[in-house]
Amino acid sequence: MYHQIDIPPARGTPLRGLVVAPSSFAWQMQLLTFLGYKGLSMRDLEPFLSGARTGKVVGITFDDGYQNNFEYALPVLQRNGFTATCYGVSSMIGGTNAWDAGKVAVKPLMTLQDWRVWHAAGMDVGSHTCTHANLKELSDPEAQDQITRSKYQLEQSVGCEVNHFCYPYGWYQTKHQKMVKNAGYASATTTRRGRVPAGANAYELQRIMVAQSTNPLQFYLKIATEYEDRRA
Repeated sequence: MYHQIDIPPARGTPLRGLVVAPSSFAWQMQLLTFLGYKGLSMRDLEPFLSGARTGKVVGITFDDGYQNNFEYALPVLQRNGFTATCYGVSSMIGGTNAWDAGKVAVKPLMTLQDWRVWHAAGMDVGSHTCTHANLKELSDPEAQDQITRSKYQLEQSVGCEVNHFCYPYGWYQTKHQKMVKNAGYASATTTRRGRVPAGANAYELQRIMVAQSTNPLQFYLKIATEYEDRRA
């Protein structure tokens, strides 16, 4: 689980840990390759999640759709032959992270052209609602609309299938899992820590957070051992 790939802000900046340096992301992807892992988008991970296939695979996801993912992460993914899923906020394409106003620095989100190039490069487009909404604060009809309409908007604007969802802030309830499934998504990711075994509930998938401070040993432990599983 990544958010931004960019030059980290000064120490003490709120949510600084969510900004991974481009150089760090590069060695992380190279380390996966060296260890024999294949980085995959949620689309390409589907048969492994269901148990239809096995192998040394790691799902790579980016929340929010920051333009720095397109600028810094995409070339690294391509060099390593990896795919990844970026979860976009459908009504804010080409805008900024307005949902974080007053908390963190304003950063540009991917433009429509960026999204189309991202998809054309073999990457996957996922949904993060229409407005980065906290589903737990919405009525059921409002939550269903955010989940369903974002899928439609992204599919129509980017011109691709959108089959994977990510809960904004990692906040959701059991009913939201049902809404995501009913909207036609194949999976939904959370911010709960841990690796995912084959056959797990596809609508509350755990992920491994990679922070700005993650060093090579920690990265290895997160991927190849039970380090994250004990902290789920």
